[in-house]
Amino acid sequence: MDIVGDRKFVAVPGEKTHELPPLLVRSAPHVKRLDKVVNMANDIIESEDMLAEAILDAPGATVADQRRMDLAMNLVDQYFGFVNHWQWGDSILEWIRQCEITFGARIELRHILRNDVWPHAGRSSFVTLLEDKHVQPKGVDIERAVGMRLTFRQPPPIGCFSNQFLFYLNSTLANTAYRTWSHMTPDPVSALPPERFNFQVVTMELQ
Repeated sequence: MDIVGDRKFVAVPGEKTHELPPLLVRSAPHVKRLDKVVNMANDIIESEDMLAEAILDAPGATVADQRRMDLAMNLVDQYFGFVNHWQWGDSILEWIRQCEITFGARIELRHILRNDVWPHAGRSSFVTLLEDKHVQPKGVDIERAVGMRLTFRQPPPIGCFSNQFLFYLNSTLANTAYRTWSHMTPDPVSALPPERFNFQVVTMELQ
């Protein structure tokens, strides 16, 4: 085991750099019917009384309509951010599964993930490896992305969410899910030395 500062790294036998499976990430969500998503966001605004009475009572419909559209587009942006996080989380969990298969197939790596061996790594060690390798997708927090995927098997349509979830609660829920998942591996969990592993991040364009 190597210790750098307050971090512990598993010792990988030998000196060679190990090639891990590529991280295949789907591109940002493409919506064919944006108007449908906006209409669903408008339904959320209406059902949850998000417009203040002062705006609704304002002379003419222009102020209320503009405010309603602004809120709807804000909800849509929040929803697309949720979907983007979910897609990254889905890709990362599948990548971790492929990495576990790779570790199990290589004699020098298979012991690293065993809970009865100390020091050992865990599934969260692969997330830390992504961070150590500076995988920083724009607008996406990796741990939150994994938490989103752990919470939802599929991303629900926007109409399933409240405005409170989209604006305030989704990050807290995702972070709690990630922490719970990361603690499922018995402590102490050590990190994977980033200089000993290589992998590619490949963006797949969705049709």
